[in-house]
Amino acid sequence: MMSDTIGDDFQRETKYRRGMLQGGGLDWSGQPKRYKLYQDAPKFDLPEPTCDGGQPIWTIISGRRSVRRFSGEPLATGDLSQLLWASQGITGTRGGHEFRASPSAGALYPVETYLVANDIEGLDQGVYHYSVLEHGLDQLNRGDYRDRVAEAALDQPMAGYAPVVFIWTGIFQRSKWKYRQRAYRYVYLDAGHLAENLALSAEALGLGSCQIGALYDDEANAIVGVDGEEESTIYMTVVGRPAT
Repeated sequence: MMSDTIGDDFQRETKYRRGMLQGGGLDWSGQPKRYKLYQDAPKFDLPEPTCDGGQPIWTIISGRRSVRRFSGEPLATGDLSQLLWASQGITGTRGGHEFRASPSAGALYPVETYLVANDIEGLDQGVYHYSVLEHGLDQLNRGDYRDRVAEAALDQPMAGYAPVVFIWTGIFQRSKWKYRQRAYRYVYLDAGHLAENLALSAEALGLGSCQIGALYDDEANAIVGVDGEEESTIYMTVVGRPAT
């Protein structure tokens, strides 16, 4: 059973206090890999994202709302490409380093993106991983996951009705390598940056989204095949065309 004070303990124990920061240099040889690769998984290329035009950002922000009912239309592959790029895609390179659409503490990028494809044009139903470097998808499992993902989302039916469910996990050691226990704060903040970028890009495309923080962790982890310790689900988002 979860302690009644575990959140209070976490907040207190991970505070930075002047004059009490842990010193020491970084072990660069021990830095975790920044990209998760599924070498043997079937690969699916995504259309190139569009980087210009569209509505003014102020219009998009003012129009964003959480959407929980969807039209039943499949999601276009081009829209999926745009959503993935806008939330976590590479937007440029300099000095051998990749810059991404969302900020990350220390540019460590501990968050991985997975998809449950319920109804996406040109994609089989199943579970996919977003390959950031290739701007493509790794197919992890085929099949109908609508019931399972709705159950994992604290039994919220919208996750089964939406054309796509984004499942974000944290690989904690990517941040702990530098920030130690404080890293957990940054991983959760990073996930929030991704989700907001996705929510605004969905609005720009005439789509709707709803962010889901209430989830059964182990059930979500089982869907994407992670252990819940080194890598664990921390956030979800559903996306589709709003019902009229």
